[in-house]
Amino acid sequence: MSTTERARELQPELAALRRSLHREPELGLQLPRTQEKVLAALDGLPLDITLGKSLSSVTAVLRGGHPGGAVLLRGDMDALPVTERTGVDYASRTSGAMHACGHDLHTAGLVGAATLLAERREHLRGDVVFMFQPGEEGHNGAGAMIEEGVLDAAGKPLDAAYALHVAANRVPGGTIASRPGTITSASDVLRVTVRGKGGHGATPHSAKDPVPVACEIVTALQNWVTRRFDIFDPVVVTVGSFHAGTKQNVIPETAEFEATVRSYSEANHERLVEGLPRLVHGIAAAHGIEAEVHYDVAYPVTVNEPGETAFALDTARDLFGADQAWQAPHPANGSEDFAFVLRRTPGAMLLVGAAPEGVDLEEAPMNHSPHAVFDDRVLYRQAALLTELAERRLAAGAAT
Repeated sequence: MSTTERARELQPELAALRRSLHREPELGLQLPRTQEKVLAALDGLPLDITLGKSLSSVTAVLRGGHPGGAVLLRGDMDALPVTERTGVDYASRTSGAMHACGHDLHTAGLVGAATLLAERREHLRGDVVFMFQPGEEGHNGAGAMIEEGVLDAAGKPLDAAYALHVAANRVPGGTIASRPGTITSASDVLRVTVRGKGGHGATPHSAKDPVPVACEIVTALQNWVTRRFDIFDPVVVTVGSFHAGTKQNVIPETAEFEATVRSYSEANHERLVEGLPRLVHGIAAAHGIEAEVHYDVAYPVTVNEPGETAFALDTARDLFGADQAWQAPHPANGSEDFAFVLRRTPGAMLLVGAAPEGVDLEEAPMNHSPHAVFDDRVLYRQAALLTELAERRLAAGAAT
């Protein structure tokens, strides 16, 4: 029986697990109910399991029947602070939390791969590390698991690491996309507080109004980006939060805003870290007031190793057909803490289309939307692809 055929047999139980996870989403680094469900799904498999100390992670190691290298497969498990509005019968029962990014599918797909690879254990030429990770959504769960030793769990260096990420729109359902080099952007947060001198709105000359200065800074950020960076190596700065004042005739003491900062190369990332705070301070100083700047580096650029990417896409084509896997022309706009894994070992992240059948791919709600719907019929493909990536990569390493 082929990997895909066996994975299809697992589809009902994988879908049941996914929907159970979807009904009870958990946020951040502590996911006790999610961890419990993963452990129950792995129960009985020949795995060496280690639980996280500072987070509700699960690291499971499958020892192959033959000596060889090691491959890591990652599935993130946390949800988002979003109130679900999909109307599906398995919708979140937790107010203010939703699996709006498809991590429930990632978790169930990785359980499927663990099941399939355990069945082939005697034929594996090396070991597989299954990384069930909390806290991907801005909590650096990957970094925490790395600190606790996930990359050393097999007791030997990793040959490669792979992760899948589902997409609710744009990518046709069931198809696989990836690219060599940058696959997702770096993500930083710029927080600015402009400190002036409050006063009466009728006499601004006797105060130091922080509002127009903050507005000027916001506009200058956009102008600076368009004039200092190559449009073919883009940078995105979006101010998503701006707060100042309490009443129309009161000049406030402060004006505050926050921006997300995205970049697609390490060189531009370094320029942003240095350049944005300098720009903010300079404009504030020109108006004779102060600006407090916090630039928080969150996730770096996620970079796929070219050879591993080509191998992964070829594997997907072998499994599902030549027209079912393709090289994406551009990186995805989101960010990923799998970047920290790929900084330490070669590997690749791939996108899996999970839009429901019949939807307009361009108009369908995207990841992170309260209306985002992911089709769990792609679960068997996730399980099959992760299985073949691990098995084939170990076999290739043993042959060299």
